[in-house]
Amino acid sequence: MEFRPGAEGDLPGVLRLQELNLVTNLGEEERKDGFVTTPFTIDQLRALVAAGGLFVAARDGAVAGYAMAAGWEYWAGRPMFDLMIRRFEGRSCSGVRIDRVNSYQYGPICVARDERGKGVFLPLFEAARAGMVERFAVGTTFINKANPRSFRAHTAKARLEPIDEFEFGGQSFWGLAFPTARPS
Repeated sequence: MEFRPGAEGDLPGVLRLQELNLVTNLGEEERKDGFVTTPFTIDQLRALVAAGGLFVAARDGAVAGYAMAAGWEYWAGRPMFDLMIRRFEGRSCSGVRIDRVNSYQYGPICVARDERGKGVFLPLFEAARAGMVERFAVGTTFINKANPRSFRAHTAKARLEPIDEFEFGGQSFWGLAFPTARPS
């Protein structure tokens, strides 16, 4: 498995994984295995690649997982993300006060169903973290409370800290944060 920054050639594979794992495309039973909440268009993905914010896990050249990350200017104008930065600003993570300049939004992260449980999540998360460490001190994200598998993976494996709980669009979410520099 290769973990690396994403490129234009990876976008068809990312879109395929997104389609297969988007919450609105899954039945109730399938959602228990995890899902992606936020859909991206091809143009949004191209902008993310240009911003250095797409990371992929690839097996034999095929996208087996992806993670997204970008500064708040990329997410601006999208109601969920505007709400998040308003709520997160002024909170702290590992002693660092979160603001629009020193923090970024990480996620979604998605691993192909046939790759889950095979050690892909954490190296993919770490590749995304490493890709942002020179630009930001703190990463932030949200997890839908209907997705406890993702919450467990992020808090137990990646050691993200819950910093908030909020409602949006009739759903409940956890807000989490993590230092971009790897903890010792």
